[in-house]
Amino acid sequence: MFGIMRPSLLFIRNTCLLSPALNTSIMTMSIPSLLANALEKRQDLLAQVKADNTDCFRVFHGTVEGVNGLNIDRYGDAWLIQTFHQTLGEDELQQIQASLVQLADLPIVYNDRSNKNSRVLNSMDAETEAFAQSAQVMQENGIKFTTKLRHEGQDPLLFLDMRVGREFVKANSHNKTVLNLFSYTCGIGTAAAVGGAKRVVNIDFSSFALAAGKKNAELNDVTQVCEFIQSDAFPALRQLAGLKVGGRRNQKLPAYPKLSATQFDLVFLDPPRFAKSPFGTVDLINDYQSLFKPALLTTKKGGTIVCCNNVAKVERDTWFNALVRCVEKQGRSVTNHTWLNCHEDFPSFDGNHPLKMVALTID
Repeated sequence: MFGIMRPSLLFIRNTCLLSPALNTSIMTMSIPSLLANALEKRQDLLAQVKADNTDCFRVFHGTVEGVNGLNIDRYGDAWLIQTFHQTLGEDELQQIQASLVQLADLPIVYNDRSNKNSRVLNSMDAETEAFAQSAQVMQENGIKFTTKLRHEGQDPLLFLDMRVGREFVKANSHNKTVLNLFSYTCGIGTAAAVGGAKRVVNIDFSSFALAAGKKNAELNDVTQVCEFIQSDAFPALRQLAGLKVGGRRNQKLPAYPKLSATQFDLVFLDPPRFAKSPFGTVDLINDYQSLFKPALLTTKKGGTIVCCNNVAKVERDTWFNALVRCVEKQGRSVTNHTWLNCHEDFPSFDGNHPLKMVALTID
């Protein structure tokens, strides 16, 4: 067992985020009780992931399950505890450790990200630190992914709540061409390739993320069908859509890879909440269409575009109706749609998860 600090009773924090009924029932519960409740609700899930060769999933989703900002995940051969609002005490960590080792006796890494910039604040013993910063391999539905529990970014190289998206893409990519936008470490692209895609194009601005994506392709022997393009999404998308590349007012445009207009059978669009570049602004609240329109134009007739929006304040039906209107303005139509709901290890208060995903079939 790798070293770990020790966990006291941790009571509900920021209870204003919970409904009054939840406040009454759990505000006096300790972390062991809350974690036990979460694990009890996941009994079917735990059996299913084992059968599916999956060893990366969430066991405690604190915002909903009792401690705002506390997440506990399984990442391959390790447990990862992360706090984003308040630091855990040694007694609190010790209690969490005692619960987790009963489930699986694995190394435990704690990342205290309670500072404003979410950078890791806490140190660990040398052995645990070396383990946390080393490349590990985990599996999801038999697909291998690289992971690091501590690195220059915030996520351990795979967004666990996107599992349903990877499952959909794997099941719907056989003999198809796939465009994976804002690909991060190319989890979607890897799933598409494993699912039998004949061509997968992954686009992301981060060389670090794409390097992990290449490693994922190597781990699954699918490098022959995967392409990796380091580019700002706006010029890449507009070129693929056959549109002129422009930029924000008074912004000098940097160099970017030159691409030919191309349409794909399946397009996956998963942009960040907000980002600015000389080529444009990503704004999932006020202007999703600036990305959706060119992405739509890269989608073949009869093809599918999967759209994601991870902003909680964006209402699902309003967003969906705006997508349909945008499709119709391009003289096309949505012939079918499928909502992709997060698995039960990512519960929500009312069934409306902040991460919204819908697959649109476009005529």
